[in-house]
Amino acid sequence: MFTGLIEEIGTVKKIVSGSSSAEITIKASKIMDDVKLGDSIATNGICLTVTRFTGDEFTVDAMPETMRVTNLKNLKNGSRVNLERALKVGDRLGGHIVSGHVDGTGRIVGFKEDDNAIWVEISAGREILKYIIHKGSITIDGTSLTVAALGKESFKVSIIPLTQEETTLTGKKVGEEVNLECDLVGKYIERLTLFKEEAKEEKKGIDMDFLKENGFY
Repeated sequence: MFTGLIEEIGTVKKIVSGSSSAEITIKASKIMDDVKLGDSIATNGICLTVTRFTGDEFTVDAMPETMRVTNLKNLKNGSRVNLERALKVGDRLGGHIVSGHVDGTGRIVGFKEDDNAIWVEISAGREILKYIIHKGSITIDGTSLTVAALGKESFKVSIIPLTQEETTLTGKKVGEEVNLECDLVGKYIERLTLFKEEAKEEKKGIDMDFLKENGFY
């Protein structure tokens, strides 16, 4: 579990590609203070497991499904990535609850300066946008942000100076792909609603409940 508050920007040092997977080594400093084998580190918002580490770098494995649904497939040596260690019990929850399980990707449509802030517009498919609400939380490449505007095919966030400096988002280019994780609540509500509708379908037929509902009993 993570908060979406980026601790450090790491640099990809080496990528060993399999047929559809990858082993990725990332150079870092701050998050290496207490790293252990098997630790979870959110890398561009993706929960990945440390398989090896030294004093200034760690290695993770990305399985085929992760490569398919995230922007890890676009990484190359020298790419910068957002990093966050797993949340400790007792820490302040400054962002929002982030699982590190990416729902899909979006693309940067444009940037617009607004005094000390920068507006970032991101396009996404309906399968993502249906979970996004105005003023709700969204995780973009692992960064917890608030949805400031919402349209039919895109949404916007406003980036404060500290977030501009401490994450990779405003350093990207128009058209670049970003990882998106929607708030968990909407997905749970959708799933419960689906089960409720399925239960209604299964109960169809003439029984005592049907007779009561239709005024025959």
